[in-house]
Amino acid sequence: MTAPVPAPHELERATEVMHRVRTSMGTVVSGLDHAITATLATVLAQGHLLMEDVPGVGKTTLARAFAASVHGSVGRIQFTPDLLPADVTGVSIYRANDHTFEFRPGPVFANVVIADEINRASPKTQSALLEAMQERSVTVDGTTRELPDPFLVVATQNPIDMEGTYPLPEAQRDRFMTQVSVGYPTPEAEVAMLDGRDNGDPLARLTPVATTEDIATAIATASRVHASVAAKRYIVDIVGATRQHSAIRLGASPRAALQLLAVARASAAMNGRGHVLPEDIKSLATATLAHRVLPTNDARVSGHTSEALIADVLERTPLPGAGAALSHEPTDRGRALSR
Repeated sequence: MTAPVPAPHELERATEVMHRVRTSMGTVVSGLDHAITATLATVLAQGHLLMEDVPGVGKTTLARAFAASVHGSVGRIQFTPDLLPADVTGVSIYRANDHTFEFRPGPVFANVVIADEINRASPKTQSALLEAMQERSVTVDGTTRELPDPFLVVATQNPIDMEGTYPLPEAQRDRFMTQVSVGYPTPEAEVAMLDGRDNGDPLARLTPVATTEDIATAIATASRVHASVAAKRYIVDIVGATRQHSAIRLGASPRAALQLLAVARASAAMNGRGHVLPEDIKSLATATLAHRVLPTNDARVSGHTSEALIADVLERTPLPGAGAALSHEPTDRGRALSR
């Protein structure tokens, strides 16, 4: 049986909760609206977020700002070359006094897990997060333990051409629902950042503005946002186009389609709507798909990034009911997806 579309009061509550969190995060980081939007949409879609950029642009600060805005448990893992899988998941300790083993949970047992510089650890340690991210559970010594609910991994990584980094395997990149690049701030945002430090670290002054129960309720609301057959076909067309693009040697997986639908529903819920519009899909398509596709060698040599290729795919993929034209007004798009 299909779950009912969320009622207006449910959407209003979800929107209000996410607005509080967005405002709280905005007091710490300036000029990162796109990254904050992707973070909150990923949270509502029950996914995991990967942030890639050069050091010092605020990746970890953004992750910590979200964690400090929500009243829940927080685990932080500083990935280094000598980090072991047990340092992530936990380990069983033998107790000699009663001849039993006691499990000591690792930092992954938290509502929000900040995986800092994830690609500085070895691939073996990176893969320790795979089960946790996909199954929301951890198996140690043959025993499977459930992780807290909600559960979100926010990982940061430096570009792979920087010293001491290991590229994330394709399987692990695919586990991240979205990837965003923070980028350098505008001069105005950078001045605001400097002003914000005059009275100390604004991150230290943050207090939670939402509980894990608030987030769980908002997640449940977002999951019931209506997506028409036309909206789902549009997502399938976009994902399918990545597999046929001449400059892409590895297209997006079926999991990518599922996750693009989830973040589109989250985007609609954050905007107080009970149905998905093309704007919800297009606004987060690059964040959801770019890290999953691999350009051909010729495309790389020509300087084409994954983000540019996804933008090309979006431009070439016609909107539902619009033929080859992409210039319809939002109201026309909304009517096309509401059929």
